[in-house]
Amino acid sequence: MKQIYTYGSYLREKFGVKVYKVGINISGFTCPNIDGTVAKGGCTFCENDSFSASTQTVQALKGFHLNLDSDENPFLDKQLLQLKQQFDAISSRQKREYGAEKFLVYFQSFTNTYAPFQTLKALYEKALSFDNVVGLSIGTRSDSITEETLEYLKELNKEKEIWLEFGIQSVYDATLKKINRGHDSANVKEWILKSKEAGLNVCGHLIFGLPGETQKMMLETAKEAYEWGIDSVKYHPLYVVKRTALANEYARGEFQPISEELYLNTLLKALEMKPENVSVQRVTAGIDDDSLLAPQWCRDKNQQIRHINHALKKIGLKY
Repeated sequence: MKQIYTYGSYLREKFGVKVYKVGINISGFTCPNIDGTVAKGGCTFCENDSFSASTQTVQALKGFHLNLDSDENPFLDKQLLQLKQQFDAISSRQKREYGAEKFLVYFQSFTNTYAPFQTLKALYEKALSFDNVVGLSIGTRSDSITEETLEYLKELNKEKEIWLEFGIQSVYDATLKKINRGHDSANVKEWILKSKEAGLNVCGHLIFGLPGETQKMMLETAKEAYEWGIDSVKYHPLYVVKRTALANEYARGEFQPISEELYLNTLLKALEMKPENVSVQRVTAGIDDDSLLAPQWCRDKNQQIRHINHALKKIGLKY
């Protein structure tokens, strides 16, 4: 049975110890697809309040949002404090429960290059100053990063491990328009190629089960993402949560979520065509609370993994 090349394996090979990602949510960050810069309302599947927990930890930042044109950031000190508090709490738990020895700070929620350069510089350098931090992983959108930031990250990457995580989702512009993404596939390709040219590591997020997409389209997205040179991949099934435009489409009978059978079959095919050097960070996703509307198979993550491994066994792989 062949083990799928996972991100954890990559990190252990590179650093020789257990390296864990510390997910950080910084108040004041948003998305150009939410604030009206490129679109309004966010992607149809996105519940815009889903990251609100971070804003509640620093009440002074509630309602405050940054973008690329923000002239100043009066709350930077509070953001830096928030960063340290979250890192200390999460990394301590990871050490205690999982034996983590080193860490990547993962700027996770919303768009983490969508702020003035000096704010980004301060946050990134603060994160890299923490004990046993070997690098950063920065979740962002391809329409929300500047040449200045990319050049800066290129310099950081000479000493630390720097990753950019881009939401690719689909290479079909009709799909991106349907989900109100706010940019086209050419924009994603452009910035992934630029990031690779700068020597940065890139993780691509792919969603299977987007409205109107066939399995052939889903696999074409995976194929093109691999060809762009991504270093790692996260696969997600599209699920429906309350308070989203997608929930309204689902209620009207205009959207049918992907079945677990089709998702498993698509995932296996995507993994079979994946270059061996591309590590896998995620093979599924879901949520187990009352916000989930459909499909119900996305509720139990452990069961999903069991089903995935059962399916993988048939083709000689394990996760």
